[in-house]
Amino acid sequence: MDKLIVVSVDAHAQIPPDAWADYLEPTYHEHLASLREEHERFREIFGGLVLERIYCDPEVFDTEGAYGAGGAAGLYDLDVRLGQMDREGVAADFLIFGDPRYVSMFFANSNRRYPLEVRSAGVRAWHRWVHDTFGGVPDRFFPVGLLGCAPCLDMDETLEELDWIADHGFVGTLVPGFTDHPDLPPLSDDYWEPFWARCEERRIGLFVHAGYGHEQGPFADEVEVLHQEIAAAGGVTEELLERRNQEIVANKFFSTLQARRPLWQILLGGVFDRHPDLRLVMTEVRADWIPAMLGHLDAVHAEHRSELRAQRTPSEYWASNCLTSVSFVHRAEVEMRDEIGVDTMAFGTDFPHSEGTWPNTKQWLADAFVGVPEEDLRRILGENVIRFFGLDRARLAEIAARIGPTVDEILARGPASPALVEHFDRRGGYLKPAERDSQLTAVDSMLRDDLRPGAPLLRG
Repeated sequence: MDKLIVVSVDAHAQIPPDAWADYLEPTYHEHLASLREEHERFREIFGGLVLERIYCDPEVFDTEGAYGAGGAAGLYDLDVRLGQMDREGVAADFLIFGDPRYVSMFFANSNRRYPLEVRSAGVRAWHRWVHDTFGGVPDRFFPVGLLGCAPCLDMDETLEELDWIADHGFVGTLVPGFTDHPDLPPLSDDYWEPFWARCEERRIGLFVHAGYGHEQGPFADEVEVLHQEIAAAGGVTEELLERRNQEIVANKFFSTLQARRPLWQILLGGVFDRHPDLRLVMTEVRADWIPAMLGHLDAVHAEHRSELRAQRTPSEYWASNCLTSVSFVHRAEVEMRDEIGVDTMAFGTDFPHSEGTWPNTKQWLADAFVGVPEEDLRRILGENVIRFFGLDRARLAEIAARIGPTVDEILARGPASPALVEHFDRRGGYLKPAERDSQLTAVDSMLRDDLRPGAPLLRG
């Protein structure tokens, strides 16, 4: 087949405010007024000011008018979403919550502080909304549940909701602790054994996404401070926006370092020994650090072999049980594909986030994969995730035959224009140099804390 099967392992869906009351259990409606106020702050700063700054030159990135025509509404509108996927040649999307245009429904670590039962209610509401909205097209949408945003302090309640998402066609869930809580044990603790067992039994994959591992409150506090600073300054300044980008988002809340902790807690904690059919996906955390990280974890395993619960090396578990989504793929990741392991790489558009490939997915891929063999291209864009999750390849091939890009549209197209490449870099760090081992010292400090005497990573 000349067409490429493109499956995005990282794409987003978010319940809009006009549906909140329809899906939130009436017991919790008293909290909607607070959520609406929070939404206005969130939308002002992230859904308006920041997006306007990134999308200020439509003549460069929106030559087909997809953004200008409201294509981002595919975040919650099925017909718009299918139209954008067809235009970009994407056969299927894995659906993960979140978008800067709409505040999350009580459960995210970007939210204000909400009672634990309200967080759980918001998770249930999102599950039911995304199923009703996108579940009627199960060959093109694979929802990822939000158990990682729920408190998970009542295991029976957690397993009940896990069964609900499994019964309704979800393929995975965010790993517990995405929205953190001080009472949650580390993922290597035996507390999670029933959760891992049920995920394995129901074939629910585990997903780690950017933003993992923060408690509620601090992000929302920063948003409020920034709102007050904008008001005091009489409007937005470049200095305020730059502080937002560097301090609030990049360094405090979306650094990939915190999102790496689940990887070693699961790999070194022996979770895959006890549950060999579990699958772990790392999404939107880049991949250029993975070879160095696995080498470091292998060394730690050799150093503590008699103490650790893991029987095999982390790199062996990575090859057999893990996948990484190179969301809005960077040039450095393509160049490192053999080091990372081509068979462990998948692709994510991050639709419709400002840093993602939409509305330029074909141009982005053509630029990133210049000179790459067709076999590698096919594996990364779709074949690996089809194999990893056991998806219906024949059905996806039918869809791709209708809407997918040809091999030549990607491999023979050539580099994108310098202006468009600059836009890719501005919105998604496309040209950022490979990290490799430059963060190992910082990561090792976190890892050594998990290796302290009595930690669940070690044998009891």
